[in-house]
Amino acid sequence: MTREIARSPAAGGMMLMLVIALFGLSLVLLIGGASGRMMLPVGLGIVGLLLVTFLSIGFFIVQPNQAAVLIFFGRYVGSVKKNGFWWVNPFTVRRKISLRARNLNGDKLKVNDRAGNPIEIAAVVVWEGGNTAQASFDVDDYEEYVKTQSESAVRHLATSYPYDSEGSEPSLRGDIDTVSTQLEKELAERLGRAGVRVTEARLSHLAYAQEIAGAMLQRQQADAIIAARAKIVEGAVGMVEGALEHLSRKKLVDLDDERRANMVSNLMVVLCGNHDARPVLNAGTLY
Repeated sequence: MTREIARSPAAGGMMLMLVIALFGLSLVLLIGGASGRMMLPVGLGIVGLLLVTFLSIGFFIVQPNQAAVLIFFGRYVGSVKKNGFWWVNPFTVRRKISLRARNLNGDKLKVNDRAGNPIEIAAVVVWEGGNTAQASFDVDDYEEYVKTQSESAVRHLATSYPYDSEGSEPSLRGDIDTVSTQLEKELAERLGRAGVRVTEARLSHLAYAQEIAGAMLQRQQADAIIAARAKIVEGAVGMVEGALEHLSRKKLVDLDDERRANMVSNLMVVLCGNHDARPVLNAGTLY
């Protein structure tokens, strides 16, 4: 792992003033020597102009949230992270690296979840550069490295959890926060080699694959119907129990066991039915 070295190069403003002064002196020597037909001043003026051109190559600007990695004859000599106008040895190569936060909107991937069901999954990763030395020298192309490792992490995440879970086991659909935290942790481990910091990672797309989407939709609908029916029955039982207790406490009607069971049956049919009840009125006596 390459260790990052903070570097503070020479201020560009001071060097610019020196270069301008050297440029002016070179022009004076060149013009004065040419008018007096003196070879030495002319030669010094030409050398000065060449030196000005050479020194001008060393100027560079570092913008906010940007860094410059300095390489001198193949050797890493430091990184400049402070924004401003700087000057370094013209033989030094300056490689700019952005430290701004960036979004990686991953492609939809077709993988199998832990239960073996084919699903489509995609994630959005927010990341930013951190260690400029690692990003430059420990990986070949750190942006492509981030993209490839993010795809690999999402595939591994999909195979580690089921799409849906009926029990307390975490699932991709039911435990978004848990899954996102695990994805961030795995990405931080994978991308740490490239000196990249992961700010946030969340799933942007999650669905069953087309070949089983219809069957899984019917299954989800059946589960929803069963859950709704169970809730309806639970409420109906409570309402019937309350009605019987109210009638018994008010002593409005004295029902034997057979008619009590008949009344419970009728109430359950009315309360649990799919359609509105159509009662049959009894015009005769109660019994």
